[in-house]
Amino acid sequence: MRASRLVSLLLLLQTRGQLTAAELARQLEVSIRTVHRDVEALAESGVPIYAERGPLGGIRLVEGYRTRLTGLTADEAEALFMSGLPGPAAELGLGTVVTAARLKVLAALPSELRGRATRLIERFHLDAAGWFQGGEPVPHLGALSESVWGDRRVEIGYERGASRVSRRLDPLGLVLKAGVWYLVAAAEGQVRTYRVSRVSGVQVLDERFDRPRGFDLAAFWAESSAAYEQETPRVDVTVRVHPEQLNQLRKAVGMRAVEAAERLDAPDPEGWLRLRLRLEWPDEAPALLLGAGASIEVIEPADVRARLIRTALRILERYDVAPAGS
Repeated sequence: MRASRLVSLLLLLQTRGQLTAAELARQLEVSIRTVHRDVEALAESGVPIYAERGPLGGIRLVEGYRTRLTGLTADEAEALFMSGLPGPAAELGLGTVVTAARLKVLAALPSELRGRATRLIERFHLDAAGWFQGGEPVPHLGALSESVWGDRRVEIGYERGASRVSRRLDPLGLVLKAGVWYLVAAAEGQVRTYRVSRVSGVQVLDERFDRPRGFDLAAFWAESSAAYEQETPRVDVTVRVHPEQLNQLRKAVGMRAVEAAERLDAPDPEGWLRLRLRLEWPDEAPALLLGAGASIEVIEPADVRARLIRTALRILERYDVAPAGS
């Protein structure tokens, strides 16, 4: 356990340069005291590692030092090859680079690990996009990727509804979520998120920018995603559904909404189930529920039921069919 942690500490310093004891403790999930003991142990074993005091100090390796000791375990080797997503890598312009890197890592592995990694490639494939969803066109993803990598400021055109706006951004990172690419960038002192498919043009400027100290892309994304889900408007809808048509309801409003629904005990003369669903974006709820067809009936709220009825009547009028009882 400690040997693996020492290797991880070395590799963190090798890849990231200087880090504070607190930053290392957070990454390794140990105490700051443990980090100091590990640093002392590495120094005693001959590793050129040292600590600088002061507000800008930290722990670092002597410039130019590189360790070849990776301590790659069987599970780590398998995880490495499971993490390769050829589609997104190709969109970033790194498809051939990823393939070459995987081949080199595979060739460098001991025979036992190489065999396990090869079996993994043969048996598992990761596809990030959803069913029946072609990837969004992202013609400017390559330019944005280069600007993120080189800390280069960009000027972009961005589609906002029917209008197009211009933004000068400090691109901090790119995130792939459910097959959709997002740019995380600083603008006017605030970090914001932009959907890459809505970027209509990119000009990479000669200006460089300084990344915010301590900015963590994964942490920012987790926090902003949670805030987005928390702030999304919702509406509670009570529906009747035939027990054999639950799958149709799941397809219409989503698995998560149905599984989280409250089942009501109100008696039903036809033996149908009564569920209280919590749906996101109230304005879109009637269209979603309409997708369930005649397998459900909306009971309340009254405005959602009324909008559903109006939509159904308009559909009948479109096909020149007189509603029953009219």
